Amino acid sequence: MRFMRLICTYCGKDYPLDQPYQRCEDCGEPLELEHSKGNLRGDSSIWRRYAEFYPFLDQKLAERLTLGEGNTPITISEKLSEELSNVVYLKDETQNPTWSFKDRGTLIGVIRAIQLGFRKIGTVSTGNMAASLSAYGAKAGLESIILVRPDIPEEKIYPIVVYGSRLIEVEANFGEIYWKSLELGKKVGIYFINSDDPFRVEGYKTIGFEIGEWMLEGGKESGKDGKDGEIDYIVVPTGSGGLLRGIMKALFEMKSSGIISKIPKFISVQAEGCSPIAKAYEEGNDRIEPIKEPKTIAGAIADPSPPSGNEVLRKLKKHGRVLAVSDREILEAQRMLARSGIFVQPASATTIAAIRKLKDEGYEDMKFMCILTGAGIKVPSAVKEMFKFESLHIQKTDLSGLEKVLEGG
Repeated sequence: MRFMRLICTYCGKDYPLDQPYQRCEDCGEPLELEHSKGNLRGDSSIWRRYAEFYPFLDQKLAERLTLGEGNTPITISEKLSEELSNVVYLKDETQNPTWSFKDRGTLIGVIRAIQLGFRKIGTVSTGNMAASLSAYGAKAGLESIILVRPDIPEEKIYPIVVYGSRLIEVEANFGEIYWKSLELGKKVGIYFINSDDPFRVEGYKTIGFEIGEWMLEGGKESGKDGKDGEIDYIVVPTGSGGLLRGIMKALFEMKSSGIISKIPKFISVQAEGCSPIAKAYEEGNDRIEPIKEPKTIAGAIADPSPPSGNEVLRKLKKHGRVLAVSDREILEAQRMLARSGIFVQPASATTIAAIRKLKDEGYEDMKFMCILTGAGIKVPSAVKEMFKFESLHIQKTDLSGLEKVLEGG
């Protein structure tokens, strides 16, 4: 294993890997592992296939602790493409072990904690990350501590505690809990694998690698005009910013390694009710301002003070843009995806809502890759909100009248 460093994404200060550094001690901005170069290997395991981009990774631990994360499908939606006047590809992260993209980052974070000697791990979560950390913590035999706000929906609690993790409700806003967890984790011996932990971000790189491979293979099922495998924009739901950073880092590493020659632009999407990054982007600011009273149906990305917000701003000013979409637009987009056979949580539907908005701005005949981050079954209450705008009709009958009802369609 070659010597690697953690580097501050803002001031450039570097830190060694033998200590649990997560943020810069000088400026407070997120740390990132230095960029790697490598080649792809022919292997079904994502960790072996991309091993050269993970020189720090204990492959034996990865093989022992994996739950089968990654290798999620990319499909074209002919129906959405027609409705939105653009080519729409869907990267379906709902097919990970705990039904969200979080699993990719959790595995690497858990391995990092074990290598540092921790027996307790934790996270601050609205639901997806909590379930993921609990599952992988159980597989690894570690004690898992989950910090949530008291307003967490009951439907999200059971997929967390079923794994045996400790659930602690903290009366504070999400950003305050995030920072306090990092402070107290050092004191009480808990490695908090939060949203933009540098090793969690490394796990998210595998999404970018899979997209890069898909581009190299010519874009399976593309069959559209233009060069196969080309994408104009990758659309990413954004709360903390860790996912976007991971995907971008992977594609830049592939380009610097000579594997791909072109990188798509990126569109970061937030919900209007909690959109500190979008607000700063639209106003031309260099730093985000926390949202005081976040309110949105897209709870998975409702981070009022995103810890990677400033870094996302810096990156998107060069490589894309940030959009905010309303709850109404999100729910309509969630229904559109459902009519195409995919049930996602509201945060994932922001990607389609963003393309609808861009179409109104004149974006047509473009190729969009949408990252569908989590399954709709995680937030069934959102369906109730969806049908506030659309009548729900349930037919009722007894057995004697069933034939007549069936004939009536």
